[in-house]
Amino acid sequence: MGLFDRLSTLLKSNINDLISSAENPEKMLNQIIVDMRSQLVKAKQQVATAIADEKRLHDQADTEFRQAEDWEKRAVLAVRESRDDLAKQALVRQSEHLQHGQVLQQTWESHRLETEKLKNSLRDLNDKIEEAKRKKNLLIARQRRAQAQKRIAETMSALSEKSAFEAFARMEERIEQSERQIKASTEIDEEFSGDRLAKDFKQLEVSAGSANADSQLLALKQKMGMLGAGAAPDNRQLGAGGAAHEEIVHDAEVEAPDDKKSA
Repeated sequence: MGLFDRLSTLLKSNINDLISSAENPEKMLNQIIVDMRSQLVKAKQQVATAIADEKRLHDQADTEFRQAEDWEKRAVLAVRESRDDLAKQALVRQSEHLQHGQVLQQTWESHRLETEKLKNSLRDLNDKIEEAKRKKNLLIARQRRAQAQKRIAETMSALSEKSAFEAFARMEERIEQSERQIKASTEIDEEFSGDRLAKDFKQLEVSAGSANADSQLLALKQKMGMLGAGAAPDNRQLGAGGAAHEEIVHDAEVEAPDDKKSA
């Protein structure tokens, strides 16, 4: 199992544990991002180690090739100096270093390809983490919106229940009953304390005063000659004091024939 396969398995295991035990989605998503970043840091360290190994192999291969070149130069020098024995030994050494260099170069090439794959995987993992961060923000926003909608729905559901309206109706009935009781108590107090009787007499006095004013107005008009001998008083002026009106009119009718006789 490769490095990133192990990381992927570990992340999936941690995420599944969080999902199964999560009570707060926002906290869960934040924890997932924290875990992914932690795994990314570990992955970067391991990729850095792989890159360092790849450079070390490259340097070792270069060193072997340089030594092979050096032994080849020594072999040339030995031949020029007519030292074929030394030239042969130098060529043997040159061949050994060349072979070692070729093996190291092949190993380095293979390791370099694997390192490039790890780099690409690391970039993909980093991109996925950035994408997960963006999705986390969207998911948190959706979660908060869902919670707000849920609270609104619960509130509306509670308001639409009959019990709420029935409670208002019962409270209204209690208030109206209290108002009726206050009115009844006031009437009883007036009835037994004499306030009701005083009120009735006051209304009677007001009516009598109005009738008296009507009588005075009628007498003034009679005196001014605005009413004829047979003029009847306005019915609207006859109220509770109707008897007084009739007496004044009768006096006016009695006096009228005497004036005609004197004329």
